[in-house]
Amino acid sequence: MSKDIEKLIVKFLLKEANFDELRQLELWVSNTKNETLFLEYIKTNTFINNVMNKYDRDKAKEKILYRIGILRKSAPIYKKSWFRFTAAASILILIAAGLWFTKLGNTTEPQFIEPIIVNNQIQTGTDKATLTLESGEHIALAKGALFQTQNATSNGEEIIYNDASKSQQPTASSNITYNYLTIPRGGQFQLTLSDGTQVWLNSESRLKYPVAFNKGETRQVELVYGEAYFDISPSTNHHGADFKVYHKEQEVQVLGTEFNIKAYKDEANIYTTLVEGKVAISAANQHKTLAPTERANLDISSNIISISKVDVYNEVSWKEGVFSFEGKTLKDLMQVLSRWYDMEVQFENKDLEDLQFLGKLKKSQSIEEILSAIKNSSIINNFEINSRTIILK
Repeated sequence: MSKDIEKLIVKFLLKEANFDELRQLELWVSNTKNETLFLEYIKTNTFINNVMNKYDRDKAKEKILYRIGILRKSAPIYKKSWFRFTAAASILILIAAGLWFTKLGNTTEPQFIEPIIVNNQIQTGTDKATLTLESGEHIALAKGALFQTQNATSNGEEIIYNDASKSQQPTASSNITYNYLTIPRGGQFQLTLSDGTQVWLNSESRLKYPVAFNKGETRQVELVYGEAYFDISPSTNHHGADFKVYHKEQEVQVLGTEFNIKAYKDEANIYTTLVEGKVAISAANQHKTLAPTERANLDISSNIISISKVDVYNEVSWKEGVFSFEGKTLKDLMQVLSRWYDMEVQFENKDLEDLQFLGKLKKSQSIEEILSAIKNSSIINNFEINSRTIILK
């Protein structure tokens, strides 16, 4: 172990490490060999074994686990002024034991404030959507429910449109038949268009698209609102026809690529993140080209597009079942979670809204597990669940 890493660990234990130092330490611990070194260092320098002998081990371990929110299914949450690792739960237990018991010494055990939970009706999000046909008919799509038409098939997790590449004929654009796929709060869904393009739709999103594209013409869809990840079928497979994604505030032109668009109705910006390939963005007489790992931010009020480098994983991990946060506030975090869990959030203490985060959450977790992890990381004092409303204190 180098002296620099040892200094980082000491600063971590003393709660003196800054955000960049914590990030550096996290990356170092993610290596299995370094994880072992880290464990040995903690054991040697925090007197865990001696302290643990003064307590009922099982009872102490249970309280440690609850305090830091490691409920086997939970994922760690990070706070800018305090750090929880993404390494194994055993590391987290040792860290918590060393810091917690060092703080308490030989005095009293910590107090536990029970969360207030009344008629909790908040459910973890799942695969569901509403398909609206050209006729106006609405069809509910849900996990486990099969659906089939002449043009499409759904297993309740995704809907796949028939490959029309061989049967496509030049026709007038006015003859195109459109469908809408609407994802409610608490939902997500996948879509494969007739050209083979794949689309992942996040909670509270709506996409308008043709049942089949006209041969040789530009392939066009409209993200009415919400968030969608696109994996575009290359133009070389479609007689050179390019692909465009419209939104009322911008247009994205692509030629076989992967990208993410976030355009929620209650947000003041539209974010377009390029994973690979190339896209051109047009909005209010502005034209910008993105390279991979770049994100375009369209400020709707000023119609100004700015471009910045980003960690792509943080922008698109939602489609892999993970919410990844880096430099986000608690308010930002709860806004994302409110869509997935279809709930309302209130801050009893407004100062909590601006706390900064670095961390990841699994979309499969229950809301109680997530809130307990936040609470037991000393980020909030307590929380209350009343029906579909959460109050953070």
